[in-house]
Amino acid sequence: MLFAESNASSAEQVAQIETLISRKPDALVVLPQEGQALTAVAIRAMDAGIPVVNLDRIFDSPLAYRTWVGGDNYGMGAAAGDFIGRTLKNGNVAEIQGISGLQLTRDRSQGFADALEAYPGVRLVAKQAANFTPDTGERVMSDVLQAQPELDAVWTHDDDQGVGVEAAIRNAGKQDDMFLVGGGGTKAVMEKIKAESLWTGTALYLPSMSGTAVNIARLIAQGRGLEETWEPEMPNFITLRSSVVDKTSVDQYLKFAF
Repeated sequence: MLFAESNASSAEQVAQIETLISRKPDALVVLPQEGQALTAVAIRAMDAGIPVVNLDRIFDSPLAYRTWVGGDNYGMGAAAGDFIGRTLKNGNVAEIQGISGLQLTRDRSQGFADALEAYPGVRLVAKQAANFTPDTGERVMSDVLQAQPELDAVWTHDDDQGVGVEAAIRNAGKQDDMFLVGGGGTKAVMEKIKAESLWTGTALYLPSMSGTAVNIARLIAQGRGLEETWEPEMPNFITLRSSVVDKTSVDQYLKFAF
C-alpha cells in the first residue's frame, strides 16, 4: 500500500496524487482538503484507468471518482439541531461553522436550521465560520459572546475547533450558563462528554469510514461488489448515517474515536 499525507494545502495534495498516478496503483483513495481543488487531478487518475474512491469531501464531478464514501452532512446538522432543540426547548443558540463555502458546511447548516424549525422556542442568533482550527474557533466564539451575551447553547461543526470555542466560553466565565455540542467525535471530546462537563454531545458520522473506503477500493480493484448485495459491481455512493453521541451512548462510540 502506498500512502501520502498532507496537512498543508490542496496544491500539495495534487502533487502527491500526480506522483501516485505515475506509480500506477490498482486503486486510489483520496480524502481531499477541498473537493473542488482536487477534481481535475482525480479525473486524470480515472482517465489513466485508476479507480478513485473519494472519501468525505466530494469532488465537483462524478467523472472524478468511481465510488464516494462519506457521511450524511445534512443529517449531521439535523441531528445536532434536534438534540439541542430537545435539550434546550427555549433559548438562544449559536452555530460555529467550519470552512464557509464548502458543500459539507452548507449541508450541515441547512440540516441544523431545518431541525430547529421544530422547536419554535429555540432561536439561532449567531452563525460564523471558524475554519476548523482551535485558534479561529476561540477568536470567533469570543466575538459571538460579545455580540450575543445571552447564549444558552452552541453547536460547533468540528470538535478540534471546538477546543477554541470552549476556551472562549470559559474565558468569558459562561461555562455554567450554556452547553456545547461538537462535531466529529474526537476521543478528547468524548471523554469530556463522559465527564458531564460543558460538552453534552457531539454530532458525527463514524470516522471508521476511512477504513471502509480502503476496503471498498480493494474490492473495486478486484472487480468485486458488496457480498451482501446482488449487484456484481460496487455502488457509486456509500453514505454513513449521522447521529449525536451523548453521555448515554458515549461508551458505545469511544472505541471509534480518534
